[in-house]
Amino acid sequence: MPSLTWIGKDAVLNHHLDVPYRVLEKKYDFGDGEPGNKIIHGDNLEALKSLLPEYEGRVKCIYIDPPYNTGNENWVYNDNVNSPKIKKWLGQVVGKESEDLTRHDKWLCMMYPRLKLLQKLLSNDGAIFISIDDNELANLKLVCDEIFGANNYVAQVIWKRKRGRDNSARWFSKSHESLLIYAKTKDNFNTSCLELDEETKKAYRNPDNDPRGDYRMLGTWARGTQGGVKYSFETKDGKKFKERLWLFSKENLEKLDQDDKLIIRGDNIYRKMFLYENKGKIPETVWDDVSNAANASDEIKRLFGKIIFDTPKPIPYITRILQIATDKSSIILDSFAGSGTTAHAVLNLNKQDGGNRKFILVEMEDYAETITAERVRRVIGGYGEGKNAVEGTGGSFSYYELGPELLKDGFINEDVPEQTIREYLYYTETNQALPQSNNGHPAHLGNFEGVAYYFLYNKDETTTLDATFLASISKKADRYVIYADNCIMPQKFLFDHDITFKKIPRDIRRF
Repeated sequence: MPSLTWIGKDAVLNHHLDVPYRVLEKKYDFGDGEPGNKIIHGDNLEALKSLLPEYEGRVKCIYIDPPYNTGNENWVYNDNVNSPKIKKWLGQVVGKESEDLTRHDKWLCMMYPRLKLLQKLLSNDGAIFISIDDNELANLKLVCDEIFGANNYVAQVIWKRKRGRDNSARWFSKSHESLLIYAKTKDNFNTSCLELDEETKKAYRNPDNDPRGDYRMLGTWARGTQGGVKYSFETKDGKKFKERLWLFSKENLEKLDQDDKLIIRGDNIYRKMFLYENKGKIPETVWDDVSNAANASDEIKRLFGKIIFDTPKPIPYITRILQIATDKSSIILDSFAGSGTTAHAVLNLNKQDGGNRKFILVEMEDYAETITAERVRRVIGGYGEGKNAVEGTGGSFSYYELGPELLKDGFINEDVPEQTIREYLYYTETNQALPQSNNGHPAHLGNFEGVAYYFLYNKDETTTLDATFLASISKKADRYVIYADNCIMPQKFLFDHDITFKKIPRDIRRF
């Protein structure tokens, strides 16, 4: 399989493992209803790492709109990688191609560890949708092949983002962007069909007043059709047809005949395809019917009274993604949240179909509160006046900032809440979220695959794994993993009783 090499790649291949685990600090809740929606202000690489204990393998749909690296953008990602190369490439503002021929290396170094973490967050039946233009499309495709697997590539959608023609263009008037789609596991990813439009529905009629409703007529045979099979067929009422090249198998024709779904006209047979059987339209790879960039700017203007964001995506564009890739209870993540269009689309769709989809937005810029969160507040509560008023969707979200590191210089940061430490520890052991309840023992974290996990911790004093503590464990398990500051039990005793002692903080794994 072709692979992509760039300056600094070796240093970022496993950089996601070196990213510190930072605590998410809730600043406030907004709205009414069940919590679950999150807006996080902070570097998205660190934020994605912080989401792993709760969300690894649970996110059904990821949409990201990363910097396109046109050379006109002013993005800076100063990842602290222990490599002089990376510090050199990522420590500067990316310039135009003519001024800095290494901007592609910088962009790839920025994207690679983020995509690695996004892949971990995806559910087995989930998919990621990445907006991009031609500047990095080819590079992104090769990187995604490497991270998600070329066999999990689903499609490249072309979105017509610009209305009209740019006659000042030197070569071609660029009117499109791309949307790369990869599944976590392609065989498990099923696209939901889009709702039929009114024009398609008009093709369904009911001339014989069939109680099952409107239908279309589909031919069941055709001379010279490739892929057909020749055989004779007799209907249940005795109508015989000579050997022909049928489009349907004999078994299918017999089933359709028994279900009264055949129409016989002269020497021809047709099947009835009822409207209720048509689950919708399979998504296509050209989207010229989901609004455009100018309309997206108009949406921002309606929300804020002026254009305050340069490159928003239109709501119908994100809604199309949600219709294809989510169900009513899906979790949706956008780690380059920008103006918050993804949350807007989720809230709109929930209101429309009664769904309970949850969104997670991450935005590193200072406008995370004043634009991203503010937009979501207005969508929830309603905005506009008079005839331009838009009714609120309802809903709620929690706003977070990235807090301190949980492990610093090899020690537990004792300013971090113990519950957060417990969640982290259980995740490092099991790759699972900490259970909502334990077995009643204060040190018990949870059980997973026959192993009981205990965290004997007190930030104000040294803890010891001894006979007294072991006697306090009343619930039996196949094996035990117990964290404490010290252990005075003989190694043979631990071995005989399937107990693994792990020292705090030495044996707490970083991920």
